[in-house]
Amino acid sequence: MAKDSQFTGAKSHLEMGSLEGRAVLQLEDENLVNSKNNDRRTSSMDATPQISVFDADADDVSCKCMWYNLVRQMQIVLFSKKLNMLIPCGPLAILVDELTDHHGWIFFLSLLGIIPLAERLGWATEQLAFYTGPTVGGLLNATFGNATELIISMYALRRGMIRVVQQSLLGSILSNTLLVLGCAFFGGGLVHSSKDQVFDKGNAVMNSGLLLMAVMGLLFPAVLHFTHTEVHFGKSELALSRFSSCVMLVAYGAYLFYQLTSQNSLYMPIAEEEGENDGGADEEEAPEISKWGSIVWLSILTLWIAVLSEYLVNAIEGASVAMSIPVSFISVILLPIVGNAAEHAGAVMFAVKDKLDISLGVAIGSSTQIAMFGIPFCVVVGWIMGRPMDLNFQLFETATLFMSVLVVAFMLQDGTSNYFKGLMLLLCYLIVAASFFVHIDPESIQDKPKKP
Repeated sequence: MAKDSQFTGAKSHLEMGSLEGRAVLQLEDENLVNSKNNDRRTSSMDATPQISVFDADADDVSCKCMWYNLVRQMQIVLFSKKLNMLIPCGPLAILVDELTDHHGWIFFLSLLGIIPLAERLGWATEQLAFYTGPTVGGLLNATFGNATELIISMYALRRGMIRVVQQSLLGSILSNTLLVLGCAFFGGGLVHSSKDQVFDKGNAVMNSGLLLMAVMGLLFPAVLHFTHTEVHFGKSELALSRFSSCVMLVAYGAYLFYQLTSQNSLYMPIAEEEGENDGGADEEEAPEISKWGSIVWLSILTLWIAVLSEYLVNAIEGASVAMSIPVSFISVILLPIVGNAAEHAGAVMFAVKDKLDISLGVAIGSSTQIAMFGIPFCVVVGWIMGRPMDLNFQLFETATLFMSVLVVAFMLQDGTSNYFKGLMLLLCYLIVAASFFVHIDPESIQDKPKKP
């Protein structure tokens, strides 16, 4: 009982102490309120308004935060990769173009300057994908991954260089299906040599079917031209190309609708698989820049790529003469390798991590988008511009695309991958590159042999 009385007494003393403290605090608060009211009265009596020191400090802090965020984002975007050391090549190409007429150097520097920009464009798209979800993010990745090729094609189409447009888009499909996918299979197979890597067979077969549909759209205008079975020579193949392009755009729109609404989306199983295999991997991965920061940098990078693409396209013909390289080899091999830099690195990285579905989504997804959207879109834009852009890619190019798509379709049939399949795809691309190096394009004046 004595202990309880002592405890209650101590408790009452604490309560009394707290009450006394509260009373003191209340008196201090009242004094502060009175002093603030007096300050307000005196400030209202003054003729000139005064700015509080705290407001000025808050403005300074907000300005410092904005400046810090801007510097941080610039550091992340421009200085976080060693590849960004090539960014000054872009301004240097513009300077060389203004001072000299060396088209070979202008083309080479523009090509080097676009490589890091294409990689950063893919990175900014991945940052935006953190905020949009896996399905929309995957489609954005494929779209902006092909932005470089489409921008170059628009500039070439405006200058009337239809063969450059056709060959660069064709080269993008060949590069994605043979080179990018081959490197992904080869790299992933070497790291995981003890087993066959597995991917979603259904999505791969669906994309292969879309590629074969695009080949069919390119095949019939070429066959119609070379068999001389047109009703109106020179007009029927153009009309067929425009009609087929509209059909292919409708098919691609239906494909997008299916991807966005179906439960079997191309990119949804990827997210589920990552969550199952990696556990807390999604929690560890976080966006490096904000949503609006991603949108702003996407706009800046796209605009800068567009500027460099104009210098690149203008220097293609002069570079072909200066370096003694056929225009077809530049258009089919060199330009797509630069444009697919982001996809190339990403596909290999995911294959090494045993995430082959993502590699297929990047490589085959980009090829499908170029074949079913990029090429028909250029035909429709050329129709609007009054340019005779058609789907007649000439016999040699069409046969090359047909054989390449068939090889890839057979490789994807069983839903497994290993390093030997990747090696075969790489060797096929090497044969294609050598073929275009010795190929003389009959439509290109620069590639015609000079008379002795």
